Amino acid sequence: MLLARRKVRIETERLTLRPPQHADYTPWCELRRASAEGLVPWEPAWAADHLTRKGFTNRVLWAQRSIAQDSALPLFLIRREDQRLIGALTLDNIRRGPAQAGTLGYWMGQPFQRQGFMREALSALVHHAWHGLDLSRLEAACLPENTPSRGVLEACGFKYEGVAQSYLQINGRWRTHVLYAALRHDRRGRTDAG
Repeated sequence: MLLARRKVRIETERLTLRPPQHADYTPWCELRRASAEGLVPWEPAWAADHLTRKGFTNRVLWAQRSIAQDSALPLFLIRREDQRLIGALTLDNIRRGPAQAGTLGYWMGQPFQRQGFMREALSALVHHAWHGLDLSRLEAACLPENTPSRGVLEACGFKYEGVAQSYLQINGRWRTHVLYAALRHDRRGRTDAG
């Protein structure tokens, strides 16, 4: 089967996880704009064309190429009850060979936060990574003070592994992040974040 023709769709109790489509531009743009105050402190600085149709078209094309090349799996979170876009989750930097690993990033629109949607989506993607993509390790990083993000990672079985100094530029400044990982066959037991 050609990877370019592989249809990626993950269903959960309340959500459909699927790649972005050109028709998602308006709901995506509206949700990002309305949620900017809550997203900007945690994300890399938005490019000048971040909310433009051209910028979104490039995002969709990148998603299609990445899925075809097995280098990333960008997914939009669609609430099934009303087909509303509520956030996104990306498994990026997929490494094959001896690593069999990938890196997770995610965001949730402000009106949909603290309702368990990201935990549901992340749990489904972890299952897909193990059983659909045959990965062995998933990594994620977040700012130390991002308590909700740390909580969702821990609730989904990710364990604290340490600190990365000046890991990413967030909102224009190099910021230290805490590192988490989930292993397909985890025998580490519980680890407490520092």
